[in-house]
Amino acid sequence: MPGCRIPSLRVVPHSESMIEQLAAASVRHRSRTIVIWIAALVGVIVLGGMVTSSADINDRLDGTDSQRAYDLAAAHMPSVSGLRTTVVFKATDLASTAAVVDEIRALPRIDHVDSPIDNPEQVGPGGISFAAVAFRPNGPPSEEDTAAAIKEIAAAHHSDDLQIAMGGEPFVEESMPASEAIGLAAAVVILLIAFGSVVAMGLPIVSALIGIGLSLSMIPLVSALLPTADFTTTVAAMIGLGVGIDYALFMVTRYRSELAAGSDVTASIAAAVRTSGRAIVFAGGTVVVSLLGLLLIGMDFLKGFAVASSLTVAIAVAAAITLVPALLAIIGRRIDRLSIHRRGHVTTNRDSLGRRWARLIQRHPITAVTAGGTALLLAALPVFGMRLAVADEGNDPAGSTTRVAYDRLADGFGPGVNGPLLVVTEDVAAVDALVDTVRATDGVAFVAKPQTSPDGAISVFAAYPTTSPQSPATEQLVRDLRDSLPSDVHIGGQTASGIDFATFMGQRLPWFIGAVLLVSFLLLLAVFRSLLVPLKAVILNLVSIGAAYGAMVAVFQWGWFSSVLNIEPAPIEPWAPMMLFAIVFGLSMDYEVFLLSAVKERYDQTRDNHAAVLDGLSSTARVITAAAAIMVCVFASFVVADLRAIK
Repeated sequence: MPGCRIPSLRVVPHSESMIEQLAAASVRHRSRTIVIWIAALVGVIVLGGMVTSSADINDRLDGTDSQRAYDLAAAHMPSVSGLRTTVVFKATDLASTAAVVDEIRALPRIDHVDSPIDNPEQVGPGGISFAAVAFRPNGPPSEEDTAAAIKEIAAAHHSDDLQIAMGGEPFVEESMPASEAIGLAAAVVILLIAFGSVVAMGLPIVSALIGIGLSLSMIPLVSALLPTADFTTTVAAMIGLGVGIDYALFMVTRYRSELAAGSDVTASIAAAVRTSGRAIVFAGGTVVVSLLGLLLIGMDFLKGFAVASSLTVAIAVAAAITLVPALLAIIGRRIDRLSIHRRGHVTTNRDSLGRRWARLIQRHPITAVTAGGTALLLAALPVFGMRLAVADEGNDPAGSTTRVAYDRLADGFGPGVNGPLLVVTEDVAAVDALVDTVRATDGVAFVAKPQTSPDGAISVFAAYPTTSPQSPATEQLVRDLRDSLPSDVHIGGQTASGIDFATFMGQRLPWFIGAVLLVSFLLLLAVFRSLLVPLKAVILNLVSIGAAYGAMVAVFQWGWFSSVLNIEPAPIEPWAPMMLFAIVFGLSMDYEVFLLSAVKERYDQTRDNHAAVLDGLSSTARVITAAAAIMVCVFASFVVADLRAIK
C-alpha cells in the first residue's frame, strides 16, 4: 500500500531451483510424466481396492465424567453400555405394539427392549408410547444391518391405526448432493468465462481430476493405518477439486500472460513455474499446515481426515508443478484454441476492471481499510454469542423418521425424554436415596427404576430432563448434578457425552488456532523475509474467518434466513468451527500468497512500492476472483443437502 515499503528479500535459491528443476524435467520428459501420473492413479486404485479399513475410530473422551459412567457400565452391565434407540408408536390400541416389540426383541443384535405395555411410564397421552431398544455392544450383525431390520419390521406393521417412527443415530436419513458434479460444472463455466478458450479451460479440469482420482484412491490406504471418519471422502473431494483447479488456473494464467508478452513456449512455462509455481508450493504448504493442525485436537475421527485431506492438497501442488507444465509443453501455443471470444489471447488492457479497482483503492486507502475492516468486524460480532453443543434430532429434516419420533416424544412426554441421562453410582446401598435426590432436582421430569449389576458393583438408572438435549437448561442440569452429587456418582448417556464433547472441543480450539497461526506466520516469514507482511496476512485472514464464524452463528444458531435455507436454528456443532478454520484459513492464505507474490515480484523489478501494489493487484484480481468463485460454488453445493450438519 502507498507509504508502506515491501522488503525486497530473496527466497532461498536452493528451494526455488528444486521447483524449477522438477518442472523442467517434467517438460523435457512430458510424455513420460503424463504416463507416470496415469500409472500412479491406476496403481493406487488397484492397491486401494485390496485393503480394508483396519483402524477403528476411538470416540473416547478420557477424563470426562460421561466416559467414566460408560466405562463402569461396560465393565459391570454391558447391556446398558451399547447403542440405545427408540421406537415411537402412535396407536389406537396399545396392545397392537406388542407384536412389533416381540419381533424387534428377537433380532440377534438386540440385548433387550423395554415395552410400553410393561412400563406404564412409557405411555403418554394421545396414543403415543415408546419402546426403548438396547443393542448389544458388539455384533454381528452390524448396527446398520440391525437398524435396517427394525425399519422393515416397522414398515410391515405400519398402518393408520399404528404409526411407527424410529429415533437414534442409525435411523438418521442422510442424503448427500452430487457436490463434485455441481462444483465441476460451475468450474467449467467460470473457467470458460475467465479464459475464453475450451482448451485453456480443459487443462485445469483434467489436471484436477487426475489429482483428485489419485487422492481419493489413497484414502483406503490411509484408513487402513489411521481412524478415518466417513465424511473424509466427500470433504477431501471438495478440497481437492477446489485447490486442484485453482493451482492449475494460476499456472495456466501466467503461462498465457507470458505467451502474450512474446515469450516462446519453453520460456513461458519456465516463467510460470518460477513465479506462480513457487507461490503454489508455499500456498499449498499453508493449507497442508492448517489441515494437519487438526491432529492437535486429539480426536481419533480427525486423524485420518487430517492426513487424507492434506495429502489431497499436496498432490494438487505436485500436479501443478509437474503435470501441468508437461501438458502445457504438449499443447504449446494451441492453449487458446476453440475460443468462445473474438480474441483468444490474454487481454493486456491497462484499463481493465482489476486495474481500475487497484487505482481506486490506492487513491482512497484509508477509506478502503475503514470500510472493509468495519464490514468484517461487524460480520464477526455474532461470534461472541456462539454456543457449542451437539444438535438433537429436533433439527432433522421435517418428515424424516427421526424428526417424527422426536416430535411425538416431545408432544407426549416433553422434549427431555429425547435425551435421558444415565446415572451410574458405585454406592449401591444408597441408590434409593440417590433416586429421590435426582427426582427432586429442578429440571428433572421423572426417573426410571434403578437396576443393579449382577456383581453388585454398580447401580444405574435413567433421569429424564424437562428440556431438550440441546437446551442450555439441560447442560446446566448436568453440571448441577455433577456438582451436587457424591464423587462416586457419574452422569453419562448420549446427552451428557455431547455436553462433554462440546466442552472438550471448546478447550482445544484456541490451541489449534494458535498453533496454525504460528506455523503459518513462520512459513510466510520464510517466504517473504518480512515481519510486517506475514503479520498483516495472518491478522487479516483471522478477521475474515471471524466474519465467517459470525455468519455461521447468525444463520445456524440465530436462525437468520432459516426459512430460505430450510435450517432449524440450534447451537453450533462442536466440530464445525475447527473444521471451518482449517479449510478457510488455508484457502484464504492461498490467495494472500498469490497476491503478495505478484506484488513482491514487481517490487523486486522496479523498487516502486506504488507500482508494485498496482500491478500486483491488477494482474491477480481476475484470476483470484475466478479461483474464489470456483471454491464458493463447490462448497455452496453442500447447502442443498438435507441434514443441518452438512449444510
